[in-house]
Amino acid sequence: MMRKKTGPHGLTWYTFSIFEPHPELRHGVFTRHGGVSGPERRELHLSFSGGADPAGVRTNLRRTEDALGLPPAAFVGQTHSARLTMVRPEDNYHPRGPEDIRQGRDAMIAPEPGVNLLIRTADCQGVILYDPETRMLALVHSGWRGSVQNILGVTVAHMAELGARPAAIKVAIGPSLGPCCAEFVNHRQELPEHFQNFMTDENHFDFWAISRHQLTDSGLDPENIATAGVCTKCSPDFFSYRRGDWGRFGTMAGVLKR
Repeated sequence: MMRKKTGPHGLTWYTFSIFEPHPELRHGVFTRHGGVSGPERRELHLSFSGGADPAGVRTNLRRTEDALGLPPAAFVGQTHSARLTMVRPEDNYHPRGPEDIRQGRDAMIAPEPGVNLLIRTADCQGVILYDPETRMLALVHSGWRGSVQNILGVTVAHMAELGARPAAIKVAIGPSLGPCCAEFVNHRQELPEHFQNFMTDENHFDFWAISRHQLTDSGLDPENIATAGVCTKCSPDFFSYRRGDWGRFGTMAGVLKR
């Protein structure tokens, strides 16, 4: 990833070099810095949940949208499912308060340009999938429950049904819980048996490797998969549920219309 910074607010985000050949794709993984939420009113919390001040979240959303030069972000309620939703430019998926959020989707697919998608996380993976041939975009919220349900494979299959060629899809896996901190003491009850192949230490699992395996198993070229390699529990730049943080940071991406 590459670090960037803009404006007087200390707003910072990361981008992936794998997408550099595609300037029509604007994307960023935003840190927790440069916002107006939280106890000190300086955090870039991007979720209306957890008792957040809606006005502060709206300000944070505008800052991220303006930073990337994208239209209002489309996002839905995330429930650790393997369910998807299609988002087109004419759809109204732009909540500006908790009462506006549509529930129950953890992957969003934009089959045509002109849509800005947003995933909010705090240890789960925010994953960007882009097919430069069709200009189809998907964003996925993949926690351990999503991994168990193979939400990435489900998303790739839906993209293929819409005309994407899996071997052409490029993917970036954002900052998330790393193998150093992904401890699951009840893994025999929570995780499928084949996940044992990705155990790195006692009760610890490499979910970055699990995601790469699920993607390549769905037909993606391993060379087209980038991983941030940043553990959110270890990095103070990102919110982490396992560290006890209250906030959610954002992974945002949109394809510009020509």
